Amino acid sequence: MSAIKNRYDFILYFDVENGNPNGDPDAGNMPRTDQETGLGLVTDVCLKRKVRNYIEAACEGQEGFRIYVHQGTPLEKGDQEACKYVGVDAAKLKDAKKKDPEIDRKLLSFMVQNFFDIRTFGAVMTTFVKGSLSCGQVRGPVQLGFARSLDPVLPQEVSITRSTVTTEKEAETKNTMMGRKYIVPYGLYRVEGYISANLARRVTGFSEEDLDLFWKALINMFDMDHSAARGNMAARKLIVFRHDSELGNAPASALFDRVKAVRRDATKAPRAYGDYEITIDRENLPEGVTIEEML
Repeated sequence: MSAIKNRYDFILYFDVENGNPNGDPDAGNMPRTDQETGLGLVTDVCLKRKVRNYIEAACEGQEGFRIYVHQGTPLEKGDQEACKYVGVDAAKLKDAKKKDPEIDRKLLSFMVQNFFDIRTFGAVMTTFVKGSLSCGQVRGPVQLGFARSLDPVLPQEVSITRSTVTTEKEAETKNTMMGRKYIVPYGLYRVEGYISANLARRVTGFSEEDLDLFWKALINMFDMDHSAARGNMAARKLIVFRHDSELGNAPASALFDRVKAVRRDATKAPRAYGDYEITIDRENLPEGVTIEEML
């Protein structure tokens, strides 16, 4: 598959109802917020994890669509697999590069051909970094920012009870156990993203097939991620700006400014997606830029 030839910029709106979209481990796993504005935050790392999980489930067993950053799997396992493929000792990469100047290219070629998330997001491949190879840190063509809620969110602490106990000793003294979890009653979040055709061509080979899978992942990733902690989460709108060139025809910021979301009734606290109206300014688009609503 050949690399994509067009730059893309995109906006994804998603919402959460009575759930915790992204807990902060430094704050007792409370939903992340901007302390100055009270707006809710979801990190790019969190969203990329959901994309990886979707691809892993949707492409299970398919060659070329493995996941490199995988929970519970050491990163060096994939690195060592690449070393074995090109016939070098992972502990002697510096010596191998002296003998074969093409070792960087060979190792990178194996990794991007086999791992979808390296083709997409790039990666830090620890074994290659330690071996002083230039292919150790790869910048991927797809990048996401932090998602931010449109309005301030007020995380709430909900007390819960558990009717079972863990040990025989607890059974003698307790009938129930108390606990707590944090929720956001409702929040509509917006995340902006960028896809570089230039990096796809020069570095990872991110293809049209990869792009189609990425859009599907953004639309469906929350349906693969339901849990008691996250409540009801769903992708609501995906707006894509397609450029007719590799480097782009307009600044991403100017395109993003064309998309606005406002509350229909500013006097009421939002509690549903229908409480917002999202509009797109399609007038006088820069030449070579088209808009597609994928959701």
